[in-house]
Amino acid sequence: MRRRLLALAAVGVFAALFFALLVVPTFFGATQFLFGGGGGNGNCVDTSTAGNQPSEDEAAKGIPADYLELYKKAGEEYGIPWNVLAGVGRVETIHGTLQADGVLSGENYAGAGGPMQFLKATWDAFGVDGDGDGDKDRYDPRDAIPGAAAYLKHNKAPERIRTALFMYNHSWDYVDLVLDWADKYAAGEFQVVGNAAALPDCKETDGLPPYTDDLVKRIIDFALAQRGKPYIWGGTGPDGFDCSGLLQTAYKQVGLTVPRVTFDQWPFGRRVKDGEERPGDFVFFNSGPNTAPGRPGHVGMVIGDNRMIVARCATCRPAIGVFPYRISTLVGFTRPMANPAVIAQIEALG
Repeated sequence: MRRRLLALAAVGVFAALFFALLVVPTFFGATQFLFGGGGGNGNCVDTSTAGNQPSEDEAAKGIPADYLELYKKAGEEYGIPWNVLAGVGRVETIHGTLQADGVLSGENYAGAGGPMQFLKATWDAFGVDGDGDGDKDRYDPRDAIPGAAAYLKHNKAPERIRTALFMYNHSWDYVDLVLDWADKYAAGEFQVVGNAAALPDCKETDGLPPYTDDLVKRIIDFALAQRGKPYIWGGTGPDGFDCSGLLQTAYKQVGLTVPRVTFDQWPFGRRVKDGEERPGDFVFFNSGPNTAPGRPGHVGMVIGDNRMIVARCATCRPAIGVFPYRISTLVGFTRPMANPAVIAQIEALG
């Protein structure tokens, strides 16, 4: 009898684990991503405050007005803090503005679709007809956002908010990043922008030709859409990339030419002082094969908030993701768009 009970318990555990895998893979990959480690960032919303609905304020980060309304409505209806829902929406697809497969239609490489990035199987189980039109559409934020709230609620949010977010995407780094954005939103660090408008994530580009802001956004969007793909030595896509190949290809797809390998990319751009780097700049590290003093062997791309998009290594999980760049091997920053040849290309594009 005891053996039978143990066997039934094992089957139950297996079934629970299998169900847990029916979660929402994102553009970050279906398992881990972002900046390594899973112990929390020390500045996150926790269960002691997760039930509060923070007030709206205007500050630095953009949320489309229609999405903000939906986050708040779903938050009230399901008892999930609207800022947590907004954190999920920001990390998944930048509130539906990310220009990549599987946002407005289709699916990404992992089969996820819509602004809140649901697998079809998960959506079939937890989808919500939020606008009451008789259709549950994972690509419609009026359905997808309350669907995300319902799924988090099913997984015991807000009382167990970290566990619920982990069930949404099996990565503690994902959990930390969502709650980091939720913390910003709760503190009022956002501004309301037009419905479904592109967010002003790129900093000013004084001294560069016109159109640069739009180019930087398109470059970063492309690079971010490669998250979850493998690191391939010498890779320039579409199936995988190495560190310099990812950056060269991201620039190439908007019509700009930068060198192929890290050792040539380092002297190509104009050197930028630490603290003055901005999205689109390259950040270099004293690591990688054949690295030497004054010859950094690894490179990523600055995307803001002291983070970069980078292809790390063949055995890294994830191989391509978003990570902090302020680490011990940091060498410096360069600005490829300040190279005279690239400036000429930008002006020609205009």
